[in-house]
Amino acid sequence: MEIFIPDMYVQSIYKIDYKKLKKQNIKCLLFDLDNTLAPYTESVPSSDVKELFHALENDFKVIILSNSNKKRLRPFKEILNVDVAYSSRKPFKKKYLKIMKIYDFKPEEMACIGDQLMTDIWGANRVGCLSILVNSIGTKEPIWTRFNRFFEGIILKKFAKKGILEKGVYYE
Repeated sequence: MEIFIPDMYVQSIYKIDYKKLKKQNIKCLLFDLDNTLAPYTESVPSSDVKELFHALENDFKVIILSNSNKKRLRPFKEILNVDVAYSSRKPFKKKYLKIMKIYDFKPEEMACIGDQLMTDIWGANRVGCLSILVNSIGTKEPIWTRFNRFFEGIILKKFAKKGILEKGVYYE
């Protein structure tokens, strides 16, 4: 069960202390797309996401790592001017390792930010990256995500009972 515990739990991508991450020698930020950067129903990034990515581009290599397909990621790649890894099959290690090889990053130089324990946090923890859980920003989700959320709910209840992780109780 420890594999599902995020290193940080923050309300949203806008509440993350990016200066602290830079001081921790984080060089690459891997953002999940759906319900982390944009609701599943939105096809382009918001102006807030554009501003955030613009602010981050001088300090970090920013990459969107998503289980969504190439067509879904294309407008985000073009508008935000970032690299993307589509059809990533998180929590499997392959795309994380490929990114590390391509950009010459060590796991401890990367932070992975997402809204799901079963994909984003598990995947990041499996490869040794800093894992940051944020709250989901959308309510509409595909069936496979709802399936994951069911199991995530069970895990969260167990964590809350043990005082490990509780929804809405943030930590860095």
